[in-house]
Amino acid sequence: MSEKPFAVVPLLSRALHRIRTTPPRIIASPPTQPRRAAVAILIRVVPSPHTQPATLSFFELDWVKDPNARAEILFLRRDSPLPEEVAHSQPRRHNLHEVHVAFPGGRTEPDDEGGMYTALRQTWEEIGIDLAEKDYLSIGQLDDREITTSLGKRLLMILSPFVFLQVTPNAPTPDPIPSTTLYWVPLETLVSPVTPPQWSQVTVDAASRLAPKHSIALKLLVRALVGSMEFPAIVLHPCSSLPQASNTEAPQILKLWGLSLGMTLDLMSYMIMPLSNSSSNLEIKAGSKGTNSRASSPFSSSVMQLPYHGTPEGLRMDVVAPSLASVFPRFSYPDVNFWIWVFGKRYREIVRGWEVSIRSGGVNDRRINWSGQALSTFYAAIRKALVVVIVARALGILFGLAFTGWWIFLS
Repeated sequence: MSEKPFAVVPLLSRALHRIRTTPPRIIASPPTQPRRAAVAILIRVVPSPHTQPATLSFFELDWVKDPNARAEILFLRRDSPLPEEVAHSQPRRHNLHEVHVAFPGGRTEPDDEGGMYTALRQTWEEIGIDLAEKDYLSIGQLDDREITTSLGKRLLMILSPFVFLQVTPNAPTPDPIPSTTLYWVPLETLVSPVTPPQWSQVTVDAASRLAPKHSIALKLLVRALVGSMEFPAIVLHPCSSLPQASNTEAPQILKLWGLSLGMTLDLMSYMIMPLSNSSSNLEIKAGSKGTNSRASSPFSSSVMQLPYHGTPEGLRMDVVAPSLASVFPRFSYPDVNFWIWVFGKRYREIVRGWEVSIRSGGVNDRRINWSGQALSTFYAAIRKALVVVIVARALGILFGLAFTGWWIFLS
């Protein structure tokens, strides 16, 4: 007898309701850096081949409620990364078949009417999906995110993620630009306790973050003193791709990490965080018919498996969005990680404050940029740790040279 599939659609219903009713944290652009960007997180439900689509409200539809229906999320791979992606990190490829995925989106242009317009425009230009059509529904916005470089010291831009839902079983086929490949990934592979996600890592040269771009000698020195940064990543297993890969191509390893991983985990955290009331119904108008959907989600937080990649020392991340515990890097040298923990007291206090806020409902704390504060304090701890490590290594080298010279002189 086959095992009953994990029901992720009710969890998705709960998450979309919470996103729609929860105001996002909006980060204002400082006068010195007005640039912004936006992405579109597109979700669809693929009907079971054994059911026929009906014409009722979305989460009441027979093909949506069918246990064999599959919720999927859209990622894409760019052959040429966006400038902000290059500035954010420069991965070191250990596997030539390893590729990194993201969401459709890009920078806000001066003529854009806001972040939502940017997400709509960029999605249409990049992958040929018109999210303004009746096949799609705008759910809401996740919290703004800060894109930084130089270990958090320099703000590049503010990123606004918007969530969309495909409300028809068959939407027009996307038409991505030649340098872009689309992947539909089952949400079940990210949240199911039966088949938890497969964790991996993406290695980034620390010298690319710390040394000047054109200083080869300094880069080699920093690389020897500090090593590399290892970012957690989830290996994705898509159910379909566009365009279709030929059978002669070597299989590719899709990795979700960095900003895209953080936004994905933020989306998933809405599936299990406690609601302000006992109801977890989702009211969504599907298409142009103006009908409402009410779908109860009886799942508790113990049912869903958040893909934690360990937790910071001394912290329990029971209810906080796991993007904090799961996307920050570790270093290849253990002593660097030790000193980050030593200087990370402020970071841990902010995370605990966020957790207390969430447990109490967080209504009065919506204006606090918890993730931004955690990001800045975490990278501040990294900078302090690197100073200590580099100074200690330099003193060790000087002492070694002095001792060697003294020994040679005595000989």
